[in-house]
Amino acid sequence: MKLYTRTGDAGKTSVVGGRVDKDAIRVEAYGTTDEVNAFVSEVLVRMESSKYADMIQDLTVIQHELFDAGGDLAQAGKKRDYQVSAEMVDRLEEWIDRYDQEAPDIRRFILPGGSAVSSALHTCRVLTRRAERRVVTLSREEETNQEVQRYLNRLSDLFFAMARAANVREGVQDVEYNRGKDVFR
Repeated sequence: MKLYTRTGDAGKTSVVGGRVDKDAIRVEAYGTTDEVNAFVSEVLVRMESSKYADMIQDLTVIQHELFDAGGDLAQAGKKRDYQVSAEMVDRLEEWIDRYDQEAPDIRRFILPGGSAVSSALHTCRVLTRRAERRVVTLSREEETNQEVQRYLNRLSDLFFAMARAANVREGVQDVEYNRGKDVFR
């Protein structure tokens, strides 16, 4: 099988149910989700297996689920069963709570940074927020799996909790936004 097909040379691509413009909102939504997935691999290569075994395991699950989310988002017209479910969202909430317990209480807004792992996780967080925005736009215009939107919303929170936990594990302080007052009590 050749890697190139030449079928996209005119600016169209295939989705489940037909062909669409490569810059269609549906393609933007699953393409941005794919960007998140690619950057999760960047996080994984930065992690020492002994210090981050739980995160490595969870992020590996997330990579597969992001691929599922992309598949759900790539469906136009004829629908098959969706892969992303409410149970996946519930599990993300459990993981958020677990990682959040590792970090001190938040007093101020947190800036991206600290350790290299935390920085990469913050990048995943902002990429996920962008993917979520694309899915919100898509869901206003076309039918899609609403659980993907919920999943991405929760996933960005998980990346934030993991980033803070990573700083704790590295013995590095979170970078607080110092121009504001304490906003969390």
